[in-house]
Amino acid sequence: MLTGVHVVFIGGDARQLEMFQKLAELDASVTLIGFDQLSNPYHGVQRQPLSPELLQSADALVLPAVGTDENGRVHAIFTSEELTLTEELVAALPKHAVVFTGMAKPYLSNLCGTHNIQLVELFERDDVAIYNSIPTAEGAIMMAIQHTDITLHGSETIVLGMGRTGFTMARSLLGLGANVRIGVRRDEHFARATEMGFKPFYVGELSTQVTNIDLLFNTIPTMIVTAQVIAQMPNRAVLIDLASKPGGIDFRFAEKRGIKAMLAPGLPGIVAPKTAGRILAHIISQLLSEITQKRGNEA
Repeated sequence: MLTGVHVVFIGGDARQLEMFQKLAELDASVTLIGFDQLSNPYHGVQRQPLSPELLQSADALVLPAVGTDENGRVHAIFTSEELTLTEELVAALPKHAVVFTGMAKPYLSNLCGTHNIQLVELFERDDVAIYNSIPTAEGAIMMAIQHTDITLHGSETIVLGMGRTGFTMARSLLGLGANVRIGVRRDEHFARATEMGFKPFYVGELSTQVTNIDLLFNTIPTMIVTAQVIAQMPNRAVLIDLASKPGGIDFRFAEKRGIKAMLAPGLPGIVAPKTAGRILAHIISQLLSEITQKRGNEA
């Protein structure tokens, strides 16, 4: 339970709805900022304007997936008001407060560092990334079905990267009957891919692997699908980049070749915001429980 813990939400999207409901159910005191257009009332949740006085009582501050932009503005779809997290506001947080976000740009990282406020980037955690790989894979498969005129079953498919997303992506495609080749960079990943029934290759061999593909899913956040690689692909190929911006595909050259290429970051919040919100709510409530228990033991 989170009795006595005050959590403030500033901005966000549909994922936040699941998050603050879960925390309210655990008896946290929840305050919403930037949700004035939200029609459904939630029991135990209050709405307040953004002010230093409010944040002085916060034990946790929850920001959207990308905490702020480089000017401190906070993304919020449930209000027309522009929300900005200023230095004055961060300075008002108690020193024990924790700021949660998906990923932090330098603006937010620097503010929290300057004022010695703990910052937790949830998307950097292995557990969050693994849970999120499930809606990411489902969303990518949905895009593949929408943008091809073949079945995934029997398709010639490449997945680049055997990290947390790549592993789930490759396994899901294999389960649908695709012929899955997986591009890896490490010897242990090559061995694991072989054991799991994939057809692994080293990414240095990519140009020779793409000559007959139908689909390519990239999860490596560096430029790997270069013009030289794309030049070897058939025009029917569809490329879906799941890496964070700017991705790892030369989109300009793909367009020049007439090859369909799409950058698709943040799929969990797009295709399954309820599930994505539950994942984040579970992790935040777990972390807050651990933090409050630790403080209680120290007291």
